[in-house]
Amino acid sequence: MPQMTMIEALRSAMDESLARDENVVVFGEDVGYFGGVFRCTAGLQAKYGEERVFDTPINESAIVGLGVGMAAQGMRPVVEMQFADYVFPAYDQITQEAARLRYRSNNEFTCPIVIRMPTGGGIYGGQTHSQSPEALFTHVAGLKVVMPSNPRDAKGLLLASIEDPDPVVFLEPKRLYNGPFDGHHDRPVTPWKRHELGEVADGYHTIPLSEASVFRAGEAVTILAYGTMVFVAEAAANETGIDAEIIDLRTLWPVDIDTIEASVKKTGRCVIVHEATQTSGFGAELSALVQERCFYNLEAPIARVAGWDTPYPHAQEWEYFPGPARVGAALKSVTEA
Repeated sequence: MPQMTMIEALRSAMDESLARDENVVVFGEDVGYFGGVFRCTAGLQAKYGEERVFDTPINESAIVGLGVGMAAQGMRPVVEMQFADYVFPAYDQITQEAARLRYRSNNEFTCPIVIRMPTGGGIYGGQTHSQSPEALFTHVAGLKVVMPSNPRDAKGLLLASIEDPDPVVFLEPKRLYNGPFDGHHDRPVTPWKRHELGEVADGYHTIPLSEASVFRAGEAVTILAYGTMVFVAEAAANETGIDAEIIDLRTLWPVDIDTIEASVKKTGRCVIVHEATQTSGFGAELSALVQERCFYNLEAPIARVAGWDTPYPHAQEWEYFPGPARVGAALKSVTEA
């Protein structure tokens, strides 16, 4: 299978979709001529023309609003928010229009739009280039929310998202754009370089937006993670020597509760890890679901390891992230209880 970075895998997915379906269009700030800040769309405008891959003004609300209108008329727009932090002016369009169109029209209209956005920290971007807003979208009925952890999944999930009849928020962890890392402090993202590569199936393939992946099998404790935190969880399990099973959620909503339930009932313990702030984070919903489904199987309280409840601290970026030491402490806590 070809070796790709996540950037290249995402570009390959958009290339496949543009070639297969003339209704697919790609647009956003600097995605056309320049190929995007992280170069995810590099070369697509030259290949498919300015009518199908094009730049927009710096107006996120207008970008998503245009996409909603296109989607309602049968097109399949793939729009890019330059950073997840920039999505908030478009939040009204996403939550009040895209998410509700099928329901408010009694199924007469659908909104097959994909909203891609680089998410999370790791590039020393400070408060306005580092946020992880997934919980703001998992809360909204009518949206699907996806976050891949590797190039193969990124391509398959993006192709499935583009083909989905409903709106998908597609979150791309910036720290993984150029390959996986060892879970510790990693270099900043350098999109113009090729780093560690992942195997990606050649040509067209999709991954259902409903299936988690057992990233690492284990018997002692279940770790629920997604995106960058999958590799942090792996590092913590390796360093502590604890036989942890790591579930990579891949699609946050609809969440694969059956895979989660089976794992927690097997291990009897659960640790939830995410980069976003803890209070009202998606981990709280996961904890509630596990409690409801697995109460009589739990041998210890569910633990959450997350970002601090503070605005993103540029000077203490690597302390803010859940690292292997914090995750390892949680693993020891629940397995020794």
